[in-house]
Amino acid sequence: PVLTVLLIVVNTLIFLYSVFQGARGFQFITYQYGFIPVELVHAVEITPELPASPYLTIFTSMFMHGGWMHLIGNMLFLWIYGNNVEDYFGPIKFIFFYILSGLAAVGLYTLFGPNSQIPLVGASGAIAGVMGAYMVLHPRARITVLIIFFFIQFVVLPAKVVLGMWFAIQLFMSFAGSSTGGGVAWMAHVGGFAFGYLIMRLLRRGRGGVPPTRGQRVYRMNW
Repeated sequence: PVLTVLLIVVNTLIFLYSVFQGARGFQFITYQYGFIPVELVHAVEITPELPASPYLTIFTSMFMHGGWMHLIGNMLFLWIYGNNVEDYFGPIKFIFFYILSGLAAVGLYTLFGPNSQIPLVGASGAIAGVMGAYMVLHPRARITVLIIFFFIQFVVLPAKVVLGMWFAIQLFMSFAGSSTGGGVAWMAHVGGFAFGYLIMRLLRRGRGGVPPTRGQRVYRMNW
């Protein structure tokens, strides 16, 4: 999965560059290249000392992260689901699908928070689109899940159960509080996942339900 690996490398290098600028430099980069909805919706620049077009930050924000766990979590999800979806599309179509998923995530996030002045950063919206596509392609693929509740246990579940529960949580959190409650852009996750799921359903329907020649390999990871 050449492109999946390349996306992981690029996201990691950009994050490392930001971290090496120090705490103040990291904050500057976040506000300059993170996507701020109010700047696009109202055509204002809330950080004139750090000017950047909101049309540019729509894209740059997809390759930025707010911390180590943010980066590691996103890249883990991208590796688990991205390789199968890239296998279906091929690398060129996959990057277009990935970017469009990110745009859908930004679009829904902006729709529900047009006046937000909080920078949106992270690849999770685009990755959510990949997850939505994976749910259509490989609903019965077995995924090993770590459950931490009153006990700690590994459980193997079908992808449609794992991803369905994940999407339900994102949807619930989006409406239970705010679309950015707790610093998490829940609504962006919803937008990306819904886009990926619907687009893949349309693509598969266009094939008449016949399995594609690509994307038939299901990778099992035992942790």
